[in-house]
Amino acid sequence: MSGELTGKLETERKFDVDLDFVVPDPRNLGGAGPELAQPPEVELLAARYYDTDDLRLAASGVTLRRRTGGHDAGWHLKLPVGGHTRREVHAPLGAGDEAVPADLAALVASWAGGRPLRPVATLGTRRTVWRIAGPGGETLAELADDLVTGHREALPALAGHGARPAADMAWREIEVELVTGSPDISLAACSPRLPRRHRPRPGSCAAVGVSAEAGGPGNTTIMTEAGACGRSAGYDRAPSIRR
Repeated sequence: MSGELTGKLETERKFDVDLDFVVPDPRNLGGAGPELAQPPEVELLAARYYDTDDLRLAASGVTLRRRTGGHDAGWHLKLPVGGHTRREVHAPLGAGDEAVPADLAALVASWAGGRPLRPVATLGTRRTVWRIAGPGGETLAELADDLVTGHREALPALAGHGARPAADMAWREIEVELVTGSPDISLAACSPRLPRRHRPRPGSCAAVGVSAEAGGPGNTTIMTEAGACGRSAGYDRAPSIRR
């Protein structure tokens, strides 16, 4: 498979929430009148994530996946830039059984350290998206409510890493991504509208290779995707995290 790479800078924040969390309607935050408010849209996404046996990409805040469904189906590579921003590189889909595109493999070669890339997890997401519009109807940001289920593959024991068993996973998260708006709209969509326990902890990290455990009701695990590490694919989530 071959095709031209495309890309953009992506600024987003992610929050873990309980399954029964009710999302406050965010559509009036950008100053648009009721006549410009759009109803939420639902997308069904399926993604296969790739990494090395010892999960070197995720440990560096790098995400590599093949995703179908939604408006941006394709191969996605996300590279750390700083703060809540990452560089996202896209390549077109092949027939479905293709290897990682050579151009993307080359971009992650320094992080992979010569180790081969392999599927490490498969996730399915039911995404509900609200678009936050400005006074002229322009989209300032998008707020997505994701219900995620999936399966992580078993990984072998390597130097410094114990073997990891296969496991099924399920969780729910809220994502706010800037489109044309300033970071202020992201903060407006998140901080006042999410209960305190659902706000991200500064510098928190749940990249693959870091296990998160929930201690019961009221102890929701909290993470952000961007930052020094990043939540990455979420494919190290313990299967019992979400109730």
